[in-house]
Amino acid sequence: MDPMEKTYDVVGIGNAIVDVLVQANDDLIDNFELTKGTMALVDEAQAERLYASVGPGLETSGGSAANTLAGVAQLGGRAGFIGRVRNDQLGGIFTHDIRSVGARFDTPAATEGPSTARCLILVTPDAQRTMCTYLGASVGLDPADLDLEMVAQAKVLYLEGYLWDSDEAKAAFITAAEVARAHGGEVALSLSDAFCVERHRESFQELVDGHVDILFANEMEITALYKANSFEEAADQVRGRCKLAALTRSEQGSVVLNGAGTHSVAPFQLGPLLDTTGAGDLYAAGFLHAYTQGQAVEACGRLGSLCAGQVVTQLGPRPQGSLKQLVVQHLG
Repeated sequence: MDPMEKTYDVVGIGNAIVDVLVQANDDLIDNFELTKGTMALVDEAQAERLYASVGPGLETSGGSAANTLAGVAQLGGRAGFIGRVRNDQLGGIFTHDIRSVGARFDTPAATEGPSTARCLILVTPDAQRTMCTYLGASVGLDPADLDLEMVAQAKVLYLEGYLWDSDEAKAAFITAAEVARAHGGEVALSLSDAFCVERHRESFQELVDGHVDILFANEMEITALYKANSFEEAADQVRGRCKLAALTRSEQGSVVLNGAGTHSVAPFQLGPLLDTTGAGDLYAAGFLHAYTQGQAVEACGRLGSLCAGQVVTQLGPRPQGSLKQLVVQHLG
């Protein structure tokens, strides 16, 4: 880490989304021709039709990077988030929720244009989550929305791959990464989703090679990035292309690659598996919190694994219990 003192441990840029979680069966997934376990982009009309077809839901602020930053803040880290909402009811929910956990969020709400983004998350009995996302106002994020002073004061700038689907957000992404690097910060990227990787494989490869210090990906995402035939082949491909690659493998735990070699991290099983929503986001939260506190790679992986292990035992992507208490209980 850069020795310069920074105001923030982690600042994230991502889609500001309100999640609507509902429990569903496989028939619903099939009827809407969805692919279980993935994320599909939908328009506002499709989002309304899906919403009308399901039972009661749990509304909670989400968004991949926002979930990670909320986790960092809950662990006691100094966190900031940049993302666009509309000045509507869901925008107010999102703003309240992320500020309430201690993260700074000051991006001005849009006063016109699409409504605040929402994601309908269908959780099937096998705990898989299938996401249908209406991106709404979030994709309007552009360089003018950036708080570059906050970006410059971050030890790590954390970016979500979903931003690559919008040209305006992509421009903001690159601008922020350049500012972070110029001020001695590091850049972390989450690949977000295998289909997102398929859409932008070449540019993601260039990004990893030239701009990213810390890469987060799950097994499907990293194999998609390099069109690999196996996880092991993909891990060999990414090795050495960035400072750290943290690769999650669900019940097999995670693997962290750095210049010192390969570090295998066991999973934490803290209760029955209920909902995998947010598992990767909370893994990144724990990992980055430990990293920005100067802990060793193995400790970063273990804290990430612990946070992920907790969030999969509940419905929703934001931890409902105390992460600090969880750390004391399991890591001392």
